[in-house]
Amino acid sequence: MFSEKIRQLRKERHLTQVEVAKEVGLSARGYQDLELGAKPRYEALLHIADFYDVSVDWLMGRTDNPRAHR
Repeated sequence: MFSEKIRQLRKERHLTQVEVAKEVGLSARGYQDLELGAKPRYEALLHIADFYDVSVDWLMGRTDNPRAHR
């Protein structure tokens, strides 16, 4: 779920994995691993949610509303 959502968000914004990785403070490989299904660390999760301006709950599949709890 998480990996699919961040891949979708990245593609909608026409960004590369390398571009997003730099913005959220991860290595390119670290971000790629997240899109391949690795579990995010807490700090990475927060940075990704802030970067895409969506809620952590939405990223983690706890709600259908991307702006919930923002």
